[in-house]
Amino acid sequence: MSTSREIWIDWLRVSACFMVMLVHSTEPFYLGGDGALILTRADAFWAGIFDCLARCCVPLFVVASSYLQFPLHYSTGEFFRRRAVRVLVPFAIWSIFYALWWGEPVQNLKDLLLNFNYAAGHLWFVYMLIGLYLVMPLLSPWAEKVTKKELQVYIGIWLFTTLIPILREWLSGGVTLVYGPTGIPRQAPYPLWGEASWNNTGAFYYVSGMIGYLLIGLYFRRFVGEMSTRKALTIGVPCYLAGFAICFFGFLRRVFAVGTFPAAGDLTMAVDWETTWFFDTTGVALMTIGLILFFRRINGAGAFYEKVLLPVSEASYGMYLMHMVVLAAVSGWFRSTLGLGETGALGVWTTPVQIVGTAVCSFLCVSILALLLQRIPRVGKYLMG
Repeated sequence: MSTSREIWIDWLRVSACFMVMLVHSTEPFYLGGDGALILTRADAFWAGIFDCLARCCVPLFVVASSYLQFPLHYSTGEFFRRRAVRVLVPFAIWSIFYALWWGEPVQNLKDLLLNFNYAAGHLWFVYMLIGLYLVMPLLSPWAEKVTKKELQVYIGIWLFTTLIPILREWLSGGVTLVYGPTGIPRQAPYPLWGEASWNNTGAFYYVSGMIGYLLIGLYFRRFVGEMSTRKALTIGVPCYLAGFAICFFGFLRRVFAVGTFPAAGDLTMAVDWETTWFFDTTGVALMTIGLILFFRRINGAGAFYEKVLLPVSEASYGMYLMHMVVLAAVSGWFRSTLGLGETGALGVWTTPVQIVGTAVCSFLCVSILALLLQRIPRVGKYLMG
């Protein structure tokens, strides 16, 4: 079984799934009530460390999908039929579940006609993934013929666009936020290179965002051959550390600019803090590349891989969809048991124990539950994908 698979992709998927849960386990320590809240200076460090360590989780999923699916291996119609069963059906089921589980069910179901239920905010990922699937058939003929140098040029252009969120902030003298129709704050773009009040599709609009990770997956599949462990680490470790530093210190600079603790404000403040964490920014891109180089060196397929890791990898999409139900309960239990911040049961260690404990317990529980659901005859594949 394992000989026909890209083994490192399975390790990457499982790791990315855990990283997603680590990110969501960290969120309660800088988000509180209706906005931003960090209780202590120590909590700011812990939130920054753990969130930044795992922030490239979503790009890793995109790279894995690109590596395996792009360019398309079969007709456009067959591609979408397979994706519908694998992605859309489980997504629809869990979207309805969250709409009924949290908040006002009637209003939530109405909102699903236009967007995901914001109580289950992690479902934004599927909309983004669907968008990438829609352009894959258009780009596949080009992807089959593109040369290494040509692809490097496009990836270089995309890497430049990862600087744009920070460049906008610098040019505008600070992050300006406005509220969209949903009430969710979004960054008001400083107009650059063709953007204006009547046009937001400037010069780099079509080569920015998550599509860059689609190109990175293609590049590694087609043009990056076998690499020694020493070379992979020589390149990958500095990439990851540089990306982490950009994310971490960018976060701390914004938090400490508040001046006092608890650091609190409305949701716009939390969005400001996350500026260097955006998935299409330079720090996250560098960490993603660094981890790809690391994971590609994993090629062992022993009993643990066959019996544990591979089944979890195959259930990883379903785990992503369902994990917030379990994680919310686990996080609540840890908070009620250990308390909060430096006044908690473990003093300064209360926050890191809660973050790591929530992530690990949630991951283990979700893995077991997903594997059980996946085995339900005729139904499991529609629940887990």
